Amino acid sequence: MSKVTAIILAAGQGIRMNSEVSKQFLMLEGKPVLFYALKAFEDSSVDEIVLVAGKGQIEYCKKNIVDFYQIRKVARIVEGGEERFDSVQIGILAAESADYVLVHDGARPFVSKDLIENAIEQVKIVKACIVGVPVKDTIKVVDEEGFIRVTPDRNSLWAAQTPQNFEYNAIKNAYRMFFEDRNITGVSATDDAMIYETYLKLPVKMIMGDYNNLKLTTPEDLLLAEEILKRILFEKNKKEEQFF
Repeated sequence: MSKVTAIILAAGQGIRMNSEVSKQFLMLEGKPVLFYALKAFEDSSVDEIVLVAGKGQIEYCKKNIVDFYQIRKVARIVEGGEERFDSVQIGILAAESADYVLVHDGARPFVSKDLIENAIEQVKIVKACIVGVPVKDTIKVVDEEGFIRVTPDRNSLWAAQTPQNFEYNAIKNAYRMFFEDRNITGVSATDDAMIYETYLKLPVKMIMGDYNNLKLTTPEDLLLAEEILKRILFEKNKKEEQFF
């Protein structure tokens, strides 16, 4: 049996949220944003969770979220780094017994169990996959002066989400090579798939995500999240009423 570990990133400061509280700890219907992401993985078939907390937040996460909400699959809570890729690297090293890892942003509260199960099924087949959704708007590539240079074919464009899912040893090696390069050139990366593609020269499959699976970044996102959660809870209650 292969071991699947979810790495949940909760070390972001959320500067664009304009809040003194880190975005993963903001409240949605009386519960912190991070709770919803953790609960989805808790209810899935992943074997364990590695939670990557912010600086000085390990005890807070353990007491006020993991223990309080009885998230039993959290095997380790580790302190993240300055950048997202630093935190992912720390999470990967903490998941050393895994065969596959699912890297998820703790600020994406509406990842569903079905989405997680599909990601697990697919990563075991293709070794590397991420979830995403086709873009709805026309995308423009502009230069430094704001002039449009390219209008890509919208049919080939997807917005990447998380979880991003990999065979453990492969993504561990990709991150090792990335940091070796970064120490020399200062190169950066915006997601895990980019590092995997660049340093291993291997394909990553895009699988269907969910438009509800948004990442909370700005105050407007929090307002939208409140509406999404109300709809999710309404639909859940409706199904339960039909069952009984």
